[in-house]
Amino acid sequence: MSRLAQYAAFLGIALMACASDPVAGAPDSAPADAGPATEAALGERMNANTVTVVTGTPGGTYFRVGAEFAFVLDDGDRLRILPILGKGAGENAYDIRFLKGVDLGFVRTDTLDQLRQDKRLKNIEQQIHYIAKLFNDEMHIIAPKSVRTISDLAGKRISFDVKGSGTDYSGRAMFRELGVAVEGINVDQPTALEMLRNGEIEAVVSVAAKPVAFIASFDPGERFHFVAAPYPDTMNEAYVPATLTPNDYPKFVGDEAVETVAVGTVLGVYNSPKGSPRYEKLVRFVNAFFGKFDKFLAPPRHPKWREVNLAASVKGWRRFRPAQEWLDRHKEQEAEAQPDLDRFFQSQPQRPAGKDEIYQAYLKWRQERPSLRSTLPH
Repeated sequence: MSRLAQYAAFLGIALMACASDPVAGAPDSAPADAGPATEAALGERMNANTVTVVTGTPGGTYFRVGAEFAFVLDDGDRLRILPILGKGAGENAYDIRFLKGVDLGFVRTDTLDQLRQDKRLKNIEQQIHYIAKLFNDEMHIIAPKSVRTISDLAGKRISFDVKGSGTDYSGRAMFRELGVAVEGINVDQPTALEMLRNGEIEAVVSVAAKPVAFIASFDPGERFHFVAAPYPDTMNEAYVPATLTPNDYPKFVGDEAVETVAVGTVLGVYNSPKGSPRYEKLVRFVNAFFGKFDKFLAPPRHPKWREVNLAASVKGWRRFRPAQEWLDRHKEQEAEAQPDLDRFFQSQPQRPAGKDEIYQAYLKWRQERPSLRSTLPH
């Protein structure tokens, strides 16, 4: 791939954010008023403007990212994001499908495969759609240094977080794909780490977006390390190769990155009927999320946001109709921005090909061009 093509791929989502027009990007254009006049009207208004998202356990990446939805997208009485603690991707799918108070949730690209195994569920692809492919969740395997390879864990007792969590399903599935049969148990991660220290289990597995807070705060000392899980050619296409680096976990990783596998996270949504009150507030959410996406890319937001390409498709999943319509509306604007992007690349012959460096350089370049300032993300 040429350097120009690489730059275009890296900057695709930044351009989409920059190309957003004020009308499409705004969560709600209705003028502010004095508020509802009665208690009943107040309750109706709050419910009509609140979107709930089920996340994960405290301290996990899903929980933090859910909170960032609220920090970035809350807009007074027009739109409120209410994050809810959850068990993780596995249970989140059931919450989206069946709990009346849950609109959105973090699930994974392998979640539909999980749900298809539940014979009680019918037409699950019609019930749960996705708004966007987000980031990848990497598998972390913490074990004593005597465990040199993942094969050394065969037949051993290891923890896969609590039952119903994303790690419970994806972690077990990854081990099966890697051809390693183990004795899996389900306990919460702090308890699992204590059991590991005491020698009651041989490893702790976490499938979550790096860096994971409870892992980063754990001191492996001279006893523990990450066990590598190299990606085999026979792996299910729902999973991808990944690495854990010294920048991610300076206490765990030395000079060389640790190979592992990962699974994609998607923002799942219940496929509400068009015209329903739930559908209409989800339209407002999509407009706000896509239209303000550039705000998720700046510190102190989670670094995983920089992996996101809102236009990326997910094999085997259907995109929620308002999200697809937003993307379709903005294709023309993105195309119009391409000549501007080409001029930037031509002016940067020695620019390094790091995502963050390119994005920040592009914004600075645009700010220095008066004719373009009005289209910059705010």
